[in-house]
Amino acid sequence: MSTPSNQPHTEVRLIASSGYPHDVAIAARGCAWLKAHGYHTTNPDVLARRYLRFGGTDAERLADLHAIGTGTPHELTLAVRGGYGIARLLERLDFAQIAEQARASGTPIVGHSDFTAFQLAYLAATGAVTFAGPMLLADFGADTVDPFMWEHFEGILRDPAYTVTVPAPQNGGQPFSGTVAGTLWGGNLAMLCSLLGTPYMPQVEGGILFLEDINEPPYRVERMLVQLHQAGVLGTQRAIVLGDFSNYRVTDYDNGYDMDAVVAYLRDQMQVPVVTGLPFGHCARKLTLPVGAQAQLSARADGFTLGLSGYPLLPALA
Repeated sequence: MSTPSNQPHTEVRLIASSGYPHDVAIAARGCAWLKAHGYHTTNPDVLARRYLRFGGTDAERLADLHAIGTGTPHELTLAVRGGYGIARLLERLDFAQIAEQARASGTPIVGHSDFTAFQLAYLAATGAVTFAGPMLLADFGADTVDPFMWEHFEGILRDPAYTVTVPAPQNGGQPFSGTVAGTLWGGNLAMLCSLLGTPYMPQVEGGILFLEDINEPPYRVERMLVQLHQAGVLGTQRAIVLGDFSNYRVTDYDNGYDMDAVVAYLRDQMQVPVVTGLPFGHCARKLTLPVGAQAQLSARADGFTLGLSGYPLLPALA
């Protein structure tokens, strides 16, 4: 449902901190869709920026991030797209300044993919919560905006205690049944691995770690999971929740080795529960998940329930 132009709306600050929009028409469509649903972009000029493969020079992109929380109260911060580019900015970011501005203005920060690097570094430096969720191009600029994504995006940003139930039969090894609780954190698997051994990797123990990736065949997903396990990350969690691992190909050489085989191996190697089927990642049908918030996971053989709390909110709709 569209929001009439005379109704209160939410300002949206765009963050072009990684790649630039590959199609300006898609970016414009995303802005138009958001405006029709009560979200007005305040800085669409960032969409026209180009520098090498980035959405602006390093200085411009740093300025984007340092401007988070400096607009109107309860302004939403939304990443334009992923790609690559945040890693080269991390050493120059003042995370404490950004967190203080975001806290004072009540601005939720949303994105995924390469934006995971910012979110995890921000969590490591300040303990502040961001949201792994939709972005302008891939989600709001789509030919058809996914209703599941929109329902849960709006739902969690307006509800201080959000619960979602996911029907997801558990395949690949012995599934976990039970309830665990802890800090929800994670995001893109390749980004997590890229932060290992750096000060930008959060030291979360007893957490619920969610992971996703794209264009990574099963053996490369397993290699990254094994790296996280051997680095001591996976074994200290209360649960590992796997999301969407899409757009990969297997070959004859894989000889039946697929993502179910990866999950079975992971479950066999670890005492930590592994749950699959989280609707999140480089896919249209995705949840919005608070990185650094509190979560309770209740799992069974046919799916799971995730209860979430302790994250910034947009004002409740009238």
